[in-house]
Amino acid sequence: MCPFSLLLCVHVLSLLVPPSVPLQEVHVSRETIGKISAASKMMQCSAAVDILFLLDGSHSIGKRSFERSKHFAITVCDALDVSPERVRVGAFQFSSAPQLEFPLDLFSTRQEVKAKIKTMVFKGGSTETGLALKYLLCKGFPGGRNASVPQILIVVTDGKSQGQVALPAKQLKESGITVFAVGVQFPRWEELQVLASEPREQHVLFAEQVEDATNGLFSTLGSTAICTVAPPACRVEPHPCERKMLETVREHDGSAPCWRGSPRTNAVLASRCPFYSWRRVFLSQPATCYRTTCPGACDSQPCQNGGTCILKGLDDYHCICPLAFGGDANCAPKLSLECRVDILFLLDSSAGTTLERFLQAKAFVKRFVQSVLDEDSRARVGVAHYSQELVVAVPVGEYQDVPGLLQSLDSIPFSGGATLTGRALRQVAERGFGSAARTGQDRPRKAVVLLTDARSQDKVAGLARRAWAQELLLLGVGSEAVRAELEEITGSPKHVMVYADTQDLFRQISELQRKLCSQRGPGCQAQSLDLVFMLDASASVGPENFAHMQSFMRSCTLQFDVNPDVTQVGLVVYGSQVQTAFGLDTHTTRAAVLRAMSQAPYLGGMGSAGTAFLHIHDKVMTIQRGARPGVPKAVVVLTGGQGAEDAAVPAQKLRNNGISVLVVGVGPVLREALRRLAGPRDSLIHVAAYGDLKYHQDTLIDWICGETKRPVNLCKPSPCMNEGTCVLQNGSYRCTCRDGWEGPHCGNRLLRGDAPKTR
Repeated sequence: MCPFSLLLCVHVLSLLVPPSVPLQEVHVSRETIGKISAASKMMQCSAAVDILFLLDGSHSIGKRSFERSKHFAITVCDALDVSPERVRVGAFQFSSAPQLEFPLDLFSTRQEVKAKIKTMVFKGGSTETGLALKYLLCKGFPGGRNASVPQILIVVTDGKSQGQVALPAKQLKESGITVFAVGVQFPRWEELQVLASEPREQHVLFAEQVEDATNGLFSTLGSTAICTVAPPACRVEPHPCERKMLETVREHDGSAPCWRGSPRTNAVLASRCPFYSWRRVFLSQPATCYRTTCPGACDSQPCQNGGTCILKGLDDYHCICPLAFGGDANCAPKLSLECRVDILFLLDSSAGTTLERFLQAKAFVKRFVQSVLDEDSRARVGVAHYSQELVVAVPVGEYQDVPGLLQSLDSIPFSGGATLTGRALRQVAERGFGSAARTGQDRPRKAVVLLTDARSQDKVAGLARRAWAQELLLLGVGSEAVRAELEEITGSPKHVMVYADTQDLFRQISELQRKLCSQRGPGCQAQSLDLVFMLDASASVGPENFAHMQSFMRSCTLQFDVNPDVTQVGLVVYGSQVQTAFGLDTHTTRAAVLRAMSQAPYLGGMGSAGTAFLHIHDKVMTIQRGARPGVPKAVVVLTGGQGAEDAAVPAQKLRNNGISVLVVGVGPVLREALRRLAGPRDSLIHVAAYGDLKYHQDTLIDWICGETKRPVNLCKPSPCMNEGTCVLQNGSYRCTCRDGWEGPHCGNRLLRGDAPKTR
């Protein structure tokens, strides 16, 4: 309680702020934050420069924040090539007065400097920043080389000086000293900007986020040519950021009775006085931060089928894969290259195709090898590259193990030079397969896969014919710019694969596998697919006709490579009830699926196709029941047409969820209900009689294969469980979970007392 005799009653409310609150936030993606952190670890300065740390050791900082200031200084030193000829480092501590900790010429190695900074002892006292700056104006950088080399002053403070700092800071900067103002604890950003050199946005940092602050400091040094700090491929970019200040503000909370005397009447008068409270609040100001990022391993989007790429440094990554794709490091389907083929990858390493495209081509070959080769494969692989001359870097069949082949691929250099594709083709025909060629009945198909993004500087047509005469299968992979030339080289548009970007290039792997093993017959066995058959098992069909449908379904299934990474098959039957005969993830081999199809029950009774479609939507084509994000999905319904009157709307619900629906209607007359059910696209096959189903197999397979090539929405059907929301981003997706749930797919329930994790 406040005494009534007080003129003004003041309440002070303190805001408890955890030390982990970020007071500077760079508003970029999590991937970019990772790149900033990774680039910080790569930066090095080896120029001749004098760097002096001026660390605030006053009571307003406190011992804990002083230790964090020391940690920041040590992290900066990790990127400095300390020696008497190159970078020299010194340090002051200031509070009531400046104190020299060690001069610039005392230590000649990074380890000595870091060890000394670690032993610095917190002084305490008032914050006389201006006095410390005046000392440096008079005395200069102790042990430095004066103006013969750049001079850098790094002031680490909370910006709450008890004296004037503007004039000495201005005089220091006018003398040629570059000043970085680095905030610690809850900094006063206005004073830091007064201390810092121009442009101020590039010279004001926040020490509590040490990797980000180090990156910002060296980004500025690199952009001003004081020293080269990052590899040439890295670049400094502006990013929007926000800086926060913890300020005490006065708020009017009303009024309260108070009493004051009157000098005229010698009386005490009652009145109402204003009533205030004081609160500590965060005030924000927008800013621009300049940070260095370097090309990362995730830039090429290596994770397929909706996998999420996580950087591990700049050169390494790992993929978080959806269900059924975890067996491959890049979430790629494990394809089987069962045909007997010798493959020579021919990589363009000329100046016309650029180093970036050459590295993409090598990554494509590595991905192909990882996806399709195993110990049982009958294929053999070799790699050659060319510019002016052909170089066979890995002879066909030299490596039987995938790791050895991948290691050899890494060592293939970029050559530069002219793009003589024609000469390379002639040399491939003469010696590309060398002594590795097999003869007689064991002779395999020989294939050359040309990867180029540059037009040839010599003629290709006649020399390509030489390769054809050697019975070489020529396949071309390139951008739209070289499509016409690739068609001329390969002899057919069907032998050319064109890609738009890196991710599109990797999607060509299954297409290349199909072209190499084209003798496998019709079908799309190498395409990823979630396929559900829906059979009418009602009394209107009858058991004999149901057996015809089973036989047709098994025959179609023989055209697909059934395994958890390529094609998954499920079966739903409907009649007196709707029943899942087996789900998408129940059987992992084609033989098991065929057996289960033979055992599917005939139900009889009245059937409702609409109810069966809703059953598939809710209980079969879901992520929880084995459907895979990023994989095309199709439902094939075989029916005589009765019971389809209520099915048009449920079928459209499946289509709206990214699931294709094909209707195979059997009977001499095509029912109007089936026409409505088929939808707007050409999704209806009419068969006169159940015994004629076998004559329509190719039509069905062609339709399914066409659907596998349609664009796929990773959020349809949603991979998020428990009513989480799927959000597309950067070729992948994330799940925003409802309260009480967490995890990549919102599958984990939060226990009471658990704090929800930031997503």
